[in-house]
Amino acid sequence: MPVGIEAWVTQIPPVTRTWLILAVLTSVAVQSQLVTPLQLYFSFKAAFTNNQPWRALTTFFYFGSISLDFVFHLFFFMRYSRMLEESSFANRKADYFWLLFLSSIMLLALSPLFNLPFLSSPLAYVPIYFWSRRHPSTPISLFGLVTITAPYLPFALVGFSWVLSGTWRAAASDLVGCAVGHVGWFVRDVWTREMVGGPTVLSEAPDVLKRLFGDDF
Repeated sequence: MPVGIEAWVTQIPPVTRTWLILAVLTSVAVQSQLVTPLQLYFSFKAAFTNNQPWRALTTFFYFGSISLDFVFHLFFFMRYSRMLEESSFANRKADYFWLLFLSSIMLLALSPLFNLPFLSSPLAYVPIYFWSRRHPSTPISLFGLVTITAPYLPFALVGFSWVLSGTWRAAASDLVGCAVGHVGWFVRDVWTREMVGGPTVLSEAPDVLKRLFGDDF
């Protein structure tokens, strides 16, 4: 690996970096025909009835074959996941992992309702949506063509994804990710402040997880 790329990768925060590496390796493995998408998708029957539990993990790492749509999703997820981990979750790796973990559980539960065998793209929209709600006045330039404020970013990206994929199903799965991201944001930034008055297990990682990640608490 070239030194420049290696240095760039090591500068990415750990949770985002791990997710990025696993996503790239998964797509490369499929492209190299080491595995097939049929071995990676999620369904309750395949994962739990047919004793193939790895599907509950691999579904979050396969962004499709290497293509323009793959690059689009990987770039925006990496960009905003990194920004979120470096700002709102700075020195709180466990809390960021906990946000993604709970979001993953929700997406697995919603998967059969919306017929979503691959959940990588919906999960990628969780940090994008979360970041956009925490930076509501930040202007965003989309490809140098149009400038919008951050809260409109997830939906603009859903529209671009629809154009790139040419099918409404991709947009529908991304909207499910936005909905799950909204729940994560609401629990942490609205419910905790206005209704509960303090952190709960839904808004803050358990102490054992913080110790595992080496976070202060």
